[in-house]
Amino acid sequence: MTDFIDRLQEANDRDTRVRAALRRSLAFDPGTYHAAFPHVERWLGQDASPWRRRVHYLVAGLWAVHWKEGRPGPALSLGEAMARYARQHHSYEQLDNGDSSTERRFITLLDADAEQLPHRLRQTVALLKDEHLDFGALLGDLLRWSAPHRPTQLKWAREFYRSLRPDAATDTPTTTQEETA
Repeated sequence: MTDFIDRLQEANDRDTRVRAALRRSLAFDPGTYHAAFPHVERWLGQDASPWRRRVHYLVAGLWAVHWKEGRPGPALSLGEAMARYARQHHSYEQLDNGDSSTERRFITLLDADAEQLPHRLRQTVALLKDEHLDFGALLGDLLRWSAPHRPTQLKWAREFYRSLRPDAATDTPTTTQEETA
């Protein structure tokens, strides 16, 4: 999944118009803006499913609109980035009570169907403009969006709520006697 993002970055390094075309593609349904075709189609196989094609165009556009040279620190999953944003913009009381607009927005995103997903993701990525997002992971996660048992939504929810804990930034894994037995 990261190969696709690396290829977009390489193309952008050669010509920043690539990023401009991909940003503009977000104004259209994913996979319908003709100027984005050369930057995405060449990386999709001939037998790519409609969903795979749609997700690649969506992630390429989101990457382009979110791109910033030299973001510091490790890239975060969407769930981790949302939790980090929530911790920075809401009080612990709001977070403990489930009374933060970020949490409501996150839950709405998790509940999105395939048609709502592009719009909700554009809003979410705009909200996370200062976070270093892992677009390779995002691509992989979105490819599994409609899978039975909703593995992506569960993964993001776990990451979000675990990262919301006040001690999440300083957590180190500890082994209990129960785990070693």
